[in-house]
Amino acid sequence: MFKFLFNLFKTSKESIIIEEENAMKKFLIVGLGNIGDDYANTRHNIGFKILDFLTKQESLTFETQKLGDIATYKFKGRQFILLKPSTYMNLSGKAVTYWMTKENIPIENLLIITDDLNLPFGTIRLKTKGSDGGHNGLKDIQDKLQTTNYNRFRFGISDAFSKGRQIDYVLGEWMEEETQKLPERLEKSIELIKSFGTAGVNITMNTFNGA
Repeated sequence: MFKFLFNLFKTSKESIIIEEENAMKKFLIVGLGNIGDDYANTRHNIGFKILDFLTKQESLTFETQKLGDIATYKFKGRQFILLKPSTYMNLSGKAVTYWMTKENIPIENLLIITDDLNLPFGTIRLKTKGSDGGHNGLKDIQDKLQTTNYNRFRFGISDAFSKGRQIDYVLGEWMEEETQKLPERLEKSIELIKSFGTAGVNITMNTFNGA
């Protein structure tokens, strides 16, 4: 009887360890944006654009599921769950927390991709914490997670707009010169995502920040 209970406890413990190890190999990569054709090529939708670029590169397909479009990418023993929330930007946190819970993903394996007005066009910057910077998507995620300590990948869209035209600018489409440079920047963004899941956040920050 004692041996049976011991083996049962051992099996349960091993199952928990395996489950925890599997969770550490799973990552939720969230590209922020707004749904609909009207927003598809806007600066504010760079999160969607980066994930679309990755899925096209790897011949993956997004499927519409609860609160967003989902695709799964496997690379070097890691599983990347790619999420494009369908909640619109201002309610992004709802989709993020739902899929974190559903897939049992720890917050350190969460990566939010967002546009950033404070960075020059195409500049990429990975941070492990920080304020929302006035970004409504990040604001809602912060509110739902109840912390500012989560990884965010900021893609610079610059601040080349006149006073009072910020909304028009972020919801505007890329200029021709930017469009020509985007493919190389998207390639670099994909490299950052892969590095985040395989090399870890600190090495990735040292390698890619400012690149």
